[in-house]
Amino acid sequence: MITLWGRPNSINVQKVLWTLGELGLAFEHVDAGGDAGGLDDPAFRARNPHGRVPVLRDGDVAIWESNTIVRYLFAAYGDETACPRQPLARAPVEAWMDWTLATLQPAIMGYFWSYYRTPAALRNAQLNARFAADATSALKVLDAWLASRPFVVGGAFTMADLPAGTLMFRYFNIEVDRPVVPAVERWRARLAERAPYRTHVMRPFAELFGRQRD
Repeated sequence: MITLWGRPNSINVQKVLWTLGELGLAFEHVDAGGDAGGLDDPAFRARNPHGRVPVLRDGDVAIWESNTIVRYLFAAYGDETACPRQPLARAPVEAWMDWTLATLQPAIMGYFWSYYRTPAALRNAQLNARFAADATSALKVLDAWLASRPFVVGGAFTMADLPAGTLMFRYFNIEVDRPVVPAVERWRARLAERAPYRTHVMRPFAELFGRQRD
């Protein structure tokens, strides 16, 4: 039995929930983090010494870091299209996942925390402007890339679509100025056709507004 620990309104947990849905895998979900707490429990720290979610256990092995979990699940249970086995075919999938982690997610989630999750009276306009510029720069790169392909790595959905795709619902549903990115918008619409994306990612998050803690 697969077990997943994490709060369902966490971006990183949503990546894993979406993956489990795409793969049609049965699992037990244990709410952890946020109001559920539990991250300092010795049993949880034994699974992830950093005390963060998500954590996934498959059999006797616990796996942490959301992109690592996504890679593991697609490698173990996915098909060749979503998770290429041949190294040269897999390299661009891995590259876009790493770019999302290194560039896109810090910009969007930095902005989300600094703007949406910070009470208006405490917002730092200069910091928000920097995050907005970083997000715009990253989105324009992604938009130019998607202009000639329906998904991040070509003509079919792969695990590379998950990390970036999970961020899109959050970013496009907060009241901030955004760049015009028609190719990204078309890609977002394709993701919204997928039932696991609608179930696990396209969910309200108003409970996080102005809340500066997990």
